[in-house]
Amino acid sequence: MAISSVKLRTLYIMRILLQKTDERHPMSAAEIARELGKYGKSADRKTVYSDIETLNEFGIDILQTKGANGGYYIGSRKFELPELKLLVDAVQASKFISKKKSEELIKKLEGLASEHDARQLQRNVFIYNRPKTGNETVYYNVDKIHAAILENKMIQYKYAEWTVQKKLIPKKGGEFYTVSPWSLTWDDANYYLIAYDEEADCIKHYRVDKMQYSRVIDKERVGKERFQNFDLAEFAKKTFSMYGGQDEEVTLVCDNNIVGVILDRFGENIRIVPADEEHFRVRALVAVSPQFFGWMTGIGDKMRIVAPKHVKEAYERYLLHIININKDMSGD
Repeated sequence: MAISSVKLRTLYIMRILLQKTDERHPMSAAEIARELGKYGKSADRKTVYSDIETLNEFGIDILQTKGANGGYYIGSRKFELPELKLLVDAVQASKFISKKKSEELIKKLEGLASEHDARQLQRNVFIYNRPKTGNETVYYNVDKIHAAILENKMIQYKYAEWTVQKKLIPKKGGEFYTVSPWSLTWDDANYYLIAYDEEADCIKHYRVDKMQYSRVIDKERVGKERFQNFDLAEFAKKTFSMYGGQDEEVTLVCDNNIVGVILDRFGENIRIVPADEEHFRVRALVAVSPQFFGWMTGIGDKMRIVAPKHVKEAYERYLLHIININKDMSGD
């Protein structure tokens, strides 16, 4: 059934107000009537007043300013301009969102603001060392993972790795991985699937952008008991850049001036104990791995491992190995 001309006129007025007005750019009834003409609709000022009253009763927040330059404008929207700026910045800064998809998402976000405010959303956010991916399968993988979780089903996919030719090729000879998905998390600008591997009987994580040929299979998830007390925040704290390793409670002695680094990494609830006037001691549960040692190396002499002994010795071997490799490479 065709929509009546009156109803269409009211809807066009709503579109005009949403697209073209804000607190700094009101439109008079006459201006709204002229804009209606572009849609092939005509209205006098009295008709515009009546339609605006109808839209207000419907719940559209339309306000009016008085005076020579007065008029009507949209008061409140679902998203305020600062909120949209934050969302645009997050999209632009995200490594796993391709340049093409970023442009599409930002265009949609611009549609939530007036055309005047939308110009402020055309921002260039430069994030150091944060290249954009060209792989768009991540969006479809995320959708399938959410569907599998919602339907309580397992998910199957091939898991890929990079070659020196910059190509993603499936691991394990192209064998399919079958896991029970339980959560998604974002760490170090990458999306990760947190899942239960029934064959290995453990919780594992996988980079979503490296999943290929993913599909939901008609098999119920398992491992629920493993996730009943699973703390994703704690998991992320101890797992550096989502690389696995043996869980260890490590005691660190640190310079006082890097307390912010410790709080950023392990959270504000971690216990900090003074060691002397210039140092503090902290105990943290970490997944001991080359990534953890690399993080420590980046901090340098401001932090050292004091316990357990075997982790301290493993870190020393890691450093010596790096030194020896560099010597071999230089020919000294």
